[in-house]
Amino acid sequence: MTFSIRVSGDAEKAVATHLPALIQEYVASSITNLDPTLWGPEAEEEASKRLGWVQAVSVSRPLVAEIVALRAELGAKGVDRFVLGGMGGSSLAPEVITQTAGVELTILDSTSPGQVLAALDGGLERTALIVSSKSGSTVETDSQRRAFEAAFRDVGIDPAERIIVVTDPGSPLDESARAAGYRVFNADPTVGGRYSALTAFGLVPSGLAGADIAELLDEAEASLLEVAIDAPENPALALAAAIAGTQTPDGSARRDKLGLITDGTHIVGLPDWIEQLIAESTGKQGTGILPVVLLPVSPELDTKPADLQIVRLVDDAEEVERRHHGEILVSGSLGAQFVVWEYATAIAGRLLGINPFDQPDVESAKVAARGLLDARPAPTAPAFVEAGVEVRVSDPALAASGTVQGVLDALWAALPADGYVSIQAYVNRLEIPQLQGLREMVAADSGRPTTFGWGPRFLHSTGQYHKGGPAQGVFLQITERTELDVEIPERPFTFGQLIEAQAAGDAAVLADHGRPVVTLTLTDPQTEVLALFEAAQ
Repeated sequence: MTFSIRVSGDAEKAVATHLPALIQEYVASSITNLDPTLWGPEAEEEASKRLGWVQAVSVSRPLVAEIVALRAELGAKGVDRFVLGGMGGSSLAPEVITQTAGVELTILDSTSPGQVLAALDGGLERTALIVSSKSGSTVETDSQRRAFEAAFRDVGIDPAERIIVVTDPGSPLDESARAAGYRVFNADPTVGGRYSALTAFGLVPSGLAGADIAELLDEAEASLLEVAIDAPENPALALAAAIAGTQTPDGSARRDKLGLITDGTHIVGLPDWIEQLIAESTGKQGTGILPVVLLPVSPELDTKPADLQIVRLVDDAEEVERRHHGEILVSGSLGAQFVVWEYATAIAGRLLGINPFDQPDVESAKVAARGLLDARPAPTAPAFVEAGVEVRVSDPALAASGTVQGVLDALWAALPADGYVSIQAYVNRLEIPQLQGLREMVAADSGRPTTFGWGPRFLHSTGQYHKGGPAQGVFLQITERTELDVEIPERPFTFGQLIEAQAAGDAAVLADHGRPVVTLTLTDPQTEVLALFEAAQ
């Protein structure tokens, strides 16, 4: 077996309940045979165009030699630093692949001026940019490409020698990139972004950075027979039943929150990839599975919310089974993990009665951000300012205390019994990476599962769940005010204005959906993070 899953407790009951029907209905083999009818009539049209990931291993094989040859060609010219400009599915898989392989890839999945500048200042003479976007219309990726084109020209480098494009055939980016003389890799257009780990979107950046992508495809290929059979031994069927069908201990509700813990596995960062795959695929029509990325010592493991099911990623599921009763324990190679989780997520969509291939609510935040960039309204005045932290709220009642700590207490008080907290940090994470530690404090203080997302990258992943999933969330936005900014060539706005509009646009959409939102703007981020931590305790 290339992938091992062990279940016990309520998760084992869920597998026993749902597995026989999945086998009897030939769900696994039907997916392998590209059957678009599995998710119902309303999903059939979309599913018929989105099952290419099932064949990604064979379709992607010819790319390996091209990628390896291009890496050698660039290396001969002194290019050994690679920056990936991509969002969501275009960046999360390469991040996991390269981190696990121990090779360097600079991921630029932000519009923070500081992060853009850091990517530009890393030594252009030895740098190549990989522009990765299915459509090429993604505003973040388009802006990053423009910035690098100008920077390359400023130092006398022809952008056509240093920019590699990954996109769907016939997309606007495909046409413009070929006209500009850029090297273009076309991906399979029948694969959605979050299912694209084993396509050109995952392989080109990873292979150029030095990861062994042939071995990754070998690992994935070895798991294909396991996930295709309609039998109890199929790990994808068991995983789908466990993540989508496990009930709370009293049997009154489904456990709709999935804690993801990396505990001793050799794979680095996989929960972030799983988070997008599951949240964007299942969070719609008022239902879904909310992934919550945890540490082995996170507060949720002490309080054990009834609606939270734990998945522990390990290297030997059998060895740790006795110590973690009631959890889902999984282990396997990285290639097998990609395949099994993709199958399991698609099957979970069937169990939940939703289409796992669309993302109907992702566009709303983009539209709101574009509207703010076009109209350029004056900044909304804060409800109050405390110690340099500007406080804005979706409901004036949240700010009644006049203190940051009071506002946070009011936000936690707005949590329903089955609620969750979402922290969204629109900041330069290279400067204040410690901000991610706020998640642990908020989880302890609120007593509920808490997610953390770097903005705007999460808009292309969990953003779908926030609007389309169940109305359980309360939202804590953290933004920063900085004098640093970077122009976007031939655009009437800067990176600083873009990330500000993205945060404000998403807050507005969440508020329109009736979600409570608190926005804390740090006017001196380096010194105010500590005060924020103290308020959250």
